[in-house]
Amino acid sequence: MTAAAENPYASPSVRWLTLLSICVATFLMPMSMSAVNVALPAIAEDLNADAVLVSWIPTMNLLGAIALQLPAGRIADMIGRKKVFLSGLLLFTLSSLAIAMVEHIGWLLLMRLLQGIAGAMIFGTGMAIVSQVFAEHGRGMALGLTSTSVYLGLTCGPPIGGWLTEWWDWHAVFLAPLPLAIVCALLVWINVRETERQKDERLDWIGSLLFIAASSLFFVGLSELPDWKGGLLGVIGLALLGLFIYQQEHSPYPLIRLRRMVKNLVFFRSIQASFLMYAANYPLQFLLSLYLQYIRELSPAEAGQLMLLQAMMMALLAPVAGRLSDRMEPRIPATLGCILFGTGFMILALLDQDSGLGQVMLALLVMGTGFGLFSSPNNNGALSVVPTERLSIASSLLNISRTLGNMLGMAVVVFLFNMFIGNAQLTSDQFPALMNLLEFAFWICCGYCLLAAWRSWSRGTVHQQG
Repeated sequence: MTAAAENPYASPSVRWLTLLSICVATFLMPMSMSAVNVALPAIAEDLNADAVLVSWIPTMNLLGAIALQLPAGRIADMIGRKKVFLSGLLLFTLSSLAIAMVEHIGWLLLMRLLQGIAGAMIFGTGMAIVSQVFAEHGRGMALGLTSTSVYLGLTCGPPIGGWLTEWWDWHAVFLAPLPLAIVCALLVWINVRETERQKDERLDWIGSLLFIAASSLFFVGLSELPDWKGGLLGVIGLALLGLFIYQQEHSPYPLIRLRRMVKNLVFFRSIQASFLMYAANYPLQFLLSLYLQYIRELSPAEAGQLMLLQAMMMALLAPVAGRLSDRMEPRIPATLGCILFGTGFMILALLDQDSGLGQVMLALLVMGTGFGLFSSPNNNGALSVVPTERLSIASSLLNISRTLGNMLGMAVVVFLFNMFIGNAQLTSDQFPALMNLLEFAFWICCGYCLLAAWRSWSRGTVHQQG
């Protein structure tokens, strides 16, 4: 942006109102997501959905987010971040209203796909706006507060989802966020200044379509394994991904400049660490919701309240960790966070049908501390080495690493459901198989965290890069 365009953010009040408007949106999306996870058993019963279809409810949201993440970020850099951000809020609102009227699992999955697309538009621009506004005014702290809003959404989502499911029904889970969506749209409309349009840039439509097809086919194929059709779709998706990478190297207006990204060691390894940590984090609430409600027979509200612990620790630590990353190398708190998060999965992997809830609480406290230390410093380190005019695409790449991690984590879980349980309903006869699935999944997630710690520490130093 030009100096004239930056002037509106010289006032602290304008900066903080801008941050507030972004935080409302980044609170809204995870609140909706985590509330749905608690409502899954009620949705399964009402719509007569088997275990595999139930696992697709959070997964379809990821599919929409991953497929549109790169095009959304590129379009935001071209036509303006505010336009894309508000369009995402509108799509989220309309799809949530539509879910209130569905009576078949297929329509619900379609609306979740649209909500994922809306999330790509919101998250692909939100961090970029915050990073630009606070570039010279404590960016790490501002990103930490943005992360806090995410974790507050995660904190409020489970109990809200549980209460609404018990006192009304699961449809209310999708309607509850809509008043906040309206408030957020008004705040963004009033306080966020539109970025300057890049008239000499074009959207790479071929690259966009290739990426959408590659990510969708690979994701669907991975989730359908070990069926041979799933393997075939996965191979086709990988082949299209290779074609996408080749096409990006020869496109005059690429979605991402791959060689430049790989050479930027701090940024590239930051998104690798993000990918691995979110692969571990995203399935956690889904898996714990099943354990607490099916194995331990907790109500949706009770399960949601217990899962508050992790998100509360995240919310408390994220701003502090962000501020620390302004003063020390971001890789220090981020790497420690990866190790602690993996330790929490080790504790969960030792659960059995008779384990006390104290073991679950301990694991959630450790994991909340770990992820709170990781997220803000990792984002701050990555965005600190990116030019202002590329912040939207950099923000999208960070979010695509998060969404790809979410996608991998849930795809592996869907695969495990196919292997351990199949299309059977989750009844007491299936509980031993469910426990085996949970243990296997928790150890896999622990491995993700250890790999993330390695990539986080090896990224190098931000201050030398700057």
